[in-house]
Amino acid sequence: MNRNILGGFLAFVAVAALVAGYSALYTVAQTEQVIVLRFGQPVDTVTEPGLHVKVPFIETVVRIDKRILDLDLPEREATANDQKRLVVDAFSRYRITNPLRFRQAVGTIEQANARLTNVLTDALLEAIRSNNFEQIVRDRRDQIMARIRDQANREADRFGIQIVDVRIRRADLPEQNSKAVFERMQSERAQEAAQIRARGAEQAQGIRARSDRDAQVIVAEANRDAEVLRGEGEAEKTRILAEAFGANQEFFAFSRSMDAYEKSMRSGTRLVLAPDSAFFRFFEQSGGLPAPARPAAPAGTPAPQ
Repeated sequence: MNRNILGGFLAFVAVAALVAGYSALYTVAQTEQVIVLRFGQPVDTVTEPGLHVKVPFIETVVRIDKRILDLDLPEREATANDQKRLVVDAFSRYRITNPLRFRQAVGTIEQANARLTNVLTDALLEAIRSNNFEQIVRDRRDQIMARIRDQANREADRFGIQIVDVRIRRADLPEQNSKAVFERMQSERAQEAAQIRARGAEQAQGIRARSDRDAQVIVAEANRDAEVLRGEGEAEKTRILAEAFGANQEFFAFSRSMDAYEKSMRSGTRLVLAPDSAFFRFFEQSGGLPAPARPAAPAGTPAPQ
């Protein structure tokens, strides 16, 4: 009987020892950190992953996420310093760097998200009010996001939290303002296009005027050169004719008379001349017409042509 009691007691002790040993051991994962509580009061913080020991039945552990957490901020309307209304959509990423302070200040992730939302929203609205539309959308967007992060970190440090990044996902005008801005941009672009077309038409007119002037100058110079060449040709012709006339005056008079006969007959003009007219003298000499009696010409008088 005593042996049975002793065996049962030893078995109880063994089981109790196993349970105590099991409850004294705990593990910390790579993605978490642990606060050790003794009767509800924090006594230790463990951030290194692995197997750890605590006092069984007296100490408990609270696990807190060590990863980077996401926080989406609600859309807000704000007025920039150029009096333009903007709809801003942003998000943030943060990590818990001091688990003990985090537990004492906010306690849970949900409470931390609520507190951080207020802090980040205040910093975001202040940054929007300090900059104009172009700076927020284009020129200083990175600097503005860094400023929001740094300002919010000063508040988040009280919660044992470090804000890693803040990003403005979208910063647009409200729908009614976007339509008005779009129409204004269309009007400005149309005005700019009209100015460009006007400048192009002015330049084209100038080019055409210069081209017309150059063409007139070229034509005038060509006419001048043509007149010079024509005059030189006429002078050369006159010289040749004069030389020919001087070489054989009788043949020259005969050739001129033949040209006159051809032109008078070709033009269809009727000529009423006396038979003894000097115009027909070469016909008389060739025997086509009876030679009329002519008075003797004074000496030195040239023959009629």
